[in-house]
Amino acid sequence: MYDRLVKLIRENAPDVDISKATPEARLKEDLGMDSIGLMMLSMAIEDEFGVTFNEVVNFSTVQDVLNFLEKNAK
Repeated sequence: MYDRLVKLIRENAPDVDISKATPEARLKEDLGMDSIGLMMLSMAIEDEFGVTFNEVVNFSTVQDVLNFLEKNAK
């Protein structure tokens, strides 16, 4: 799941230094993702993992996204 998520980050935020995309990495502060990049990543996550964001989910770190996916991915 981690590798699939990193692939989506790379595809949707090409300016991100993907070597910094560790589970502890903060999406905004460490990876430099902006609101548009996060929105694009969210849409890609929905398509890739078959999840739907029915409410606002505030992800701070890569691990936050992984935790959400472990609970909600099909």
